Amino acid sequence: MPRNRPLPQRLDWTIIIIYLVLVIMGWLSVYGASYDFENPASIFDFDQRAGKQFIWILTGFAIAGIVLLIDAKVYNYFAYIIYATVVVLLIITIFIAPDIKGSRSWIVIGSVNFQPAETAKVATSLVLARFMSAYNYKFRTWKDIFPLLGFVLLPMALIILQKETGSALVFIAFFLVFYREGMNGIIILFGLLAVLLFVIVIRFSAVEIGSGSLGFILAMGIVLLIQLVYSLAFRKDKQGMVALFGAVAIAVVSYVLFYFFEVKINFNYIAIAIIFLSAIFWIVQELFYRKKQYRTIVLISIVSVIFCYSSEYLFERVLQPHQQLRIKVLLNMEDDLSGAGYNVNQSKIAIGSGGLFGKGFLNGTQTKLKYVPEQDTDFIFCTVGEEHGFAGSIAVLALYAFLLVRLLKIAERQHYAFSRVYGYCVASILFFHLVINVGMVLGLMPVIGIPLPFFSYGGSSLWGFTVMLFILIKLDSEKR
Repeated sequence: MPRNRPLPQRLDWTIIIIYLVLVIMGWLSVYGASYDFENPASIFDFDQRAGKQFIWILTGFAIAGIVLLIDAKVYNYFAYIIYATVVVLLIITIFIAPDIKGSRSWIVIGSVNFQPAETAKVATSLVLARFMSAYNYKFRTWKDIFPLLGFVLLPMALIILQKETGSALVFIAFFLVFYREGMNGIIILFGLLAVLLFVIVIRFSAVEIGSGSLGFILAMGIVLLIQLVYSLAFRKDKQGMVALFGAVAIAVVSYVLFYFFEVKINFNYIAIAIIFLSAIFWIVQELFYRKKQYRTIVLISIVSVIFCYSSEYLFERVLQPHQQLRIKVLLNMEDDLSGAGYNVNQSKIAIGSGGLFGKGFLNGTQTKLKYVPEQDTDFIFCTVGEEHGFAGSIAVLALYAFLLVRLLKIAERQHYAFSRVYGYCVASILFFHLVINVGMVLGLMPVIGIPLPFFSYGGSSLWGFTVMLFILIKLDSEKR
């Protein structure tokens, strides 16, 4: 679209309308979640959360207007400066922020609380877009990837130091952008494998076999199965069956010695030995029989052993007790309906009570009687489910889906790499927030405390998402 046309004619009004609808629906949901039957207040009562949210919305509109008035080149030219400024702000926050609910991530200015972690998502998106839009940049070697990892991991680590793990985990979404821009998909598979192995090790850690753990043994069995699939499906090499039969033979002999002859055996060590012997087998295949590309599976196997062996240490020593308990509740290792599982249990009751079409606006009993904690912030989706039912929940999710599809379309139609990469960053961040937030409300994800975009109460969240979205709208308006 020609740049000489007026700015309003160059804006993507579809995205703007979706944004306005989501923000207004979120405002009404905040009012519904905080409404008190006994002491009803106006939606414009500034002493109540709905009234405060209205102020955040108006200021958010003003911020959106300012973003649109700034020259689009500014976001490219000053990306590194913006990123450096936000990093310094994150560092300062660690030392000056007060302890609020166990987190030191909020800067208090008078009656206003500001969370710098929300701005870090915007800054990181800009710096990644700037770096990846450099002339002739491509994902060729690890040297091309390491700077990107640094840009992502630095704010992520600083946010973790603020004890805001949920906000830090959002930065994982940037790996979707890396994959779109050419990163080898094997890295994404590494991440999924790590999650699977971690869950198995932790879930079955309490089940002992001899001196070993069932969780660790099952994890090593999965690694061995991956070796077999890799050799048969990708390398077309039947030698993988030899490694499998050898591993099974060692396992059977060890179990016979333990069960029938009462020999003391640590099955964890047996599992590790099997994996290392299989890795040696693949190295021999590559070196002496000129079988190609087995280094990948050897690396996966060795790293998996180290990761699984350290998983319990990470779980017990790195994660906070409340985080451990949330994971245990999610994995059905503990049934804590009055503690860590209370939020999710009450949320599911609220959503289930809404039925097909809900109880009606301001008529939800679970939320009005304050059974659901954080029902206007992290768990606001349960208010939608109770008041508007299954139909209303699907409508909200469909609106988000339409927004994401539109964002992807905008990203794809950009003529400059900077705008394209930034567009995918925005879509990835919103997608991650949506999936994790709705998933934890439904009990499908651990409770990590991240807001639902444009819905949850809070100025920092609303402003952060608004700035992120309208920078993309501005970049799109300047495309040639």
